Amino acid sequence: MDKQQVVKFFDRMAPGWDAGTIGNDDVIKTILDYAGVSEGLAVLDVGCGTGVLVPYYLARDVAEITAVDISKKMIECARKKCTDPSVSFVCADAETAQFEKEFDCCVIYNAFPHFPNPPALIKNLSACIKTGGVLTIAHGHSREQINRHHMEHAASVSVELMDDDALSALLAPYFNVVVTVSDGCMQQIVGIKR
Repeated sequence: MDKQQVVKFFDRMAPGWDAGTIGNDDVIKTILDYAGVSEGLAVLDVGCGTGVLVPYYLARDVAEITAVDISKKMIECARKKCTDPSVSFVCADAETAQFEKEFDCCVIYNAFPHFPNPPALIKNLSACIKTGGVLTIAHGHSREQINRHHMEHAASVSVELMDDDALSALLAPYFNVVVTVSDGCMQQIVGIKR
């Protein structure tokens, strides 16, 4: 998978992204509960797209949000929707971006299959999460639904979503895995930084 192809794809999709986004409030709330997203935390939202999760973070009174996406057009759409001073939108490649602060919680929601080098992503993110902080990889649909959707609509800019064991092994060098959920509604893994 070529990163420039990923950027072009999401830049092209950005203007109509929100109209095509189907979110389940209960599933999103469950994901954020498992991730421990709560009042006063500094959250890093990786692959934030148009800022779909930002209102959910704000509703939980987090202290600050850094929302990162590789697509300039996705970031532009997100900025138009949210002017809250506690939210920073950054156009960057999360596999290599250097962050000047540490975060309490990092959420990768509905974006993980679009990263061409998952080990590099996890290693890079582990460096900016506080000891005892949380990294979660989550999807608001089952693994099978996500893989089918990507094969039908985004095969050139995604890879197959890993199963729970592979995700756990990926996190293992840096995180203790404390939650794995894989059912008909969602897939999520949560790790605590060592």
